[in-house]
Amino acid sequence: MGYDISLNDPVTGEVLELDVPHHMRGSTYQVGGTTRAWLSVTYNYASHFYAVLGEDGIRTLYGKSGAQSIPLLRSAADKLKDDVSSNYWDSTEGNAKAALMQLLALAQMRPDGVWDGD
Repeated sequence: MGYDISLNDPVTGEVLELDVPHHMRGSTYQVGGTTRAWLSVTYNYASHFYAVLGEDGIRTLYGKSGAQSIPLLRSAADKLKDDVSSNYWDSTEGNAKAALMQLLALAQMRPDGVWDGD
């Protein structure tokens, strides 16, 4: 179980495409990369997201534009430790931070999109 988070077209609601494929990996990913502005993030990090993003956790992003989310994602990531585990599923602050940094990268690539997920 987790979050499927994407940046969508504000008019059509379709997941936005990127100019080149990205190879960001979450709980699921596409072998060979994808041009979709999308990331799957495990629910295992939820407690860290609540701690740095507030009562809505990662869902705080939903409905915000990529541009609006950039400072929010930076601030949240800055509050987390760098204890990344080699096991993606481990609920470490570093693993949660890595997911936030990937979402930040997507927001920087498509600031015109609107976050949606679940």
